[in-house]
Amino acid sequence: MHDFTHPKLNQEIQAIGGHYMFTKELRLPFNGKEILVLIGYGVYDTSCCGAGGCAYALVAGYIRNWKYKSAEDEMPVSQVDYISDSSAQDEIRLLLEKEENVGQVRFHE
Repeated sequence: MHDFTHPKLNQEIQAIGGHYMFTKELRLPFNGKEILVLIGYGVYDTSCCGAGGCAYALVAGYIRNWKYKSAEDEMPVSQVDYISDSSAQDEIRLLLEKEENVGQVRFHE
């Protein structure tokens, strides 16, 4: 079980080569459990190598305890179990690519 601090939605975060933003938070039913997923996009537009971007999903894990406390910065914290089973990851990846139209799915570790 791990603590996961929820990020602010629709807040641009600057990075070395551009910026990224989380735009949506989902509680997605999966195999009798519920998973926490963040949908966002990244743009690289301040890089010397050109410009581009992608929509992506970050899978935090199976929800164990939803927003049970606040972090020091007042952001909510949930307890999650990471999803390490490769077949479950493959199913979730296909589901998110189809339903959320994302080009990349990452699993929190």
